[in-house]
Amino acid sequence: MSRAFARRFQVATGGRDQMLDLTPQVRETVEASGIREGLVCVFVAHSTAAVSVSEYEPGLMQDVRIVAERIAPQGAAYAHNRLNADDNAHSHLRSLVVGPSVTVPLVSGELTLGTWQRIVLLDFDTHPRTRTVWVQVLGAT
Repeated sequence: MSRAFARRFQVATGGRDQMLDLTPQVRETVEASGIREGLVCVFVAHSTAAVSVSEYEPGLMQDVRIVAERIAPQGAAYAHNRLNADDNAHSHLRSLVVGPSVTVPLVSGELTLGTWQRIVLLDFDTHPRTRTVWVQVLGAT
């Protein structure tokens, strides 16, 4: 029988291209769902943050900051900042490139992540925030 299960949780972030490991919270949600075969979608409900699958390692976290700055430099003259008297257009643009969600296959009750893969939140905003993350598990028990 097919089922759907959703849960949300919040995480405090520091902004400025911070990477956080969401894998433990996602695994807890999968376990609570009782679903063993299907798909797991992880979605961040904010336009200056993103979700991806990545290795979670200090050197890579530094590299994310370097690459994010190359993709959308913080000091560029963006219309969003000018028209909205804001300072975070680069944050929106960086999150557009990565995207707000990932979907991971669920097999025998386990996320099918590779050895070093983790589900990560990237917070590109200019200041600390509280982020809402949704996890939806779709499949069969």
